[in-house]
Amino acid sequence: MIAVVDYGMGNLRSVFKALEAIGEEPRVTRDAADLRSATHIVLPGVGAFAQCVANLRATQLVDVLEEQVRERKKPFLGICLGMQLLGRDSEEGGRHEGLGWFPASVRRLHGDVGLKVPHIGWNDVRAQPESPLFKGVRHPVFYFVHSYYMDCENPQLVSATCDYGITFPAAIVADNVWAVQFHPEKSQLNGLRFLQNFLSGS
Repeated sequence: MIAVVDYGMGNLRSVFKALEAIGEEPRVTRDAADLRSATHIVLPGVGAFAQCVANLRATQLVDVLEEQVRERKKPFLGICLGMQLLGRDSEEGGRHEGLGWFPASVRRLHGDVGLKVPHIGWNDVRAQPESPLFKGVRHPVFYFVHSYYMDCENPQLVSATCDYGITFPAAIVADNVWAVQFHPEKSQLNGLRFLQNFLSGS
């Protein structure tokens, strides 16, 4: 079973339907027992960083996520704000602490080169050749919706980048933890293939 964490801020239906489209039986949940019995855990996210962190902590699932993902090494995927929550902190609306799984801070995109913020729409992703995330994706173009990005201090964790005024991490991988700034659930066939890669290669 694939557990999709429900903390009131995720793009839950789209993620659920995308996983169903590749033949899986996901469960949207905020039950600790589901996270413990799941084979994979997905953390989506839409909204403001501070509210997402507060909502996630209010579910009392943070310790369970630490146990299952950090200690037991269960495959995990963070999507968009679900990626940013894994950083050390965010500057969105002041400074707010994240989960601290990645040595990274979340910073605002700037539109000083004539680009609109938020960054909305399709964009090319440049993947590391050896990355298993994009196996079978011939033209890695994915859908983005974000105003902030993860500034990662360890470039070896960055598996893919995207350009939008600056070059920012589109995907970060640390052992069993996968995290992406784009929305695979909104990225049509490329997104479905990415989700298949996560389930088979993580």
